[in-house]
Amino acid sequence: MRAAVLDAPGRVVVRDVPVPAADGLALVRVAQAGLCGTDLKIVSGQTPVRTPRILGHEMTGWVETPGPTGSVPEGTPVLVDPVLSCGRCDLCDRDLPHLCRDGGLAGREADGGLAEFVAADEARLHPLPADLPGAEAALLQVLSTCVHAQSGLPASMGCSAAVIGLGVTGLLHVQLLRARGAGTIIGITRSRQNRELALRLGATEAVSPEAAERAVLDATDGRGVDLAVECVGTQETLAQAMRLAGAGGIVLAFGITAPAADAMPTYEWYFKELTILSPRAARPRDCDLAISLAAGGQLDLAPLVTAWFPLARLADALRACDEPGQLKVVVDVTGR
Repeated sequence: MRAAVLDAPGRVVVRDVPVPAADGLALVRVAQAGLCGTDLKIVSGQTPVRTPRILGHEMTGWVETPGPTGSVPEGTPVLVDPVLSCGRCDLCDRDLPHLCRDGGLAGREADGGLAEFVAADEARLHPLPADLPGAEAALLQVLSTCVHAQSGLPASMGCSAAVIGLGVTGLLHVQLLRARGAGTIIGITRSRQNRELALRLGATEAVSPEAAERAVLDATDGRGVDLAVECVGTQETLAQAMRLAGAGGIVLAFGITAPAADAMPTYEWYFKELTILSPRAARPRDCDLAISLAAGGQLDLAPLVTAWFPLARLADALRACDEPGQLKVVVDVTGR
């Protein structure tokens, strides 16, 4: 089969490799795989992995060979959950398999989905509606992480929110907040194009970072938002989220902030009694809810896919991820 293999930092080659042995697993024929910042960090060497490694963790396809129980039959379209877990430790027992100490991520700790086939435990396969468009299926894995992030919010969360960073995850958070019934959703980004898209997808206002504080104060009668979602991953934007949150508010730190996140407005944490949530990855039920939301037409996912490449042009696909205006870049594995 053809696969995108990282041989060393900065060196990715699409070449023939053996089809993975099932060995008690299901064999999935991959249809498509999205690219994200994690992939770029692995390729650059910023996130070290053992090589050679087949890349990719945002994968959908269909079952080629069922697993030993046959719980997901041959031909079933599926989302492959990339989270690896042991299923035996205390974290797995506490319904936290995504935090398993002996776990990992496909495409990082184990071979991933930028290949014609991937082997996976049956429990990691989540059936998809047969009529779900490919562009929507391509967003399901990243949507599941946003679903997981918002699962930590109280059901009675207030009605005002700010979303800092309107890339793929920020735009998904805008839509999920709209679906939750938030009355005020202020999107914040420097990109005029993405501000316009956020308004189409449910934001009530979209502004630049410089105009954010004024917009929030005006929209909340000076109180600050009930929820500030940070989707950029810098210390500056995390600090801004803490400033925009009102007293008793919640800051959802979704972006992966650099380890040295200094200069945080720590007095505001105390004075406003903020709740800081820092979710990671997704649980199996988050995958199922993401699929349900997409299938139910509650979200508009297709506009977030801005480029498609065949597997043979993976190098072009990786370069496209850094191009201005790109949101989600997807590799069509079936198109080779």
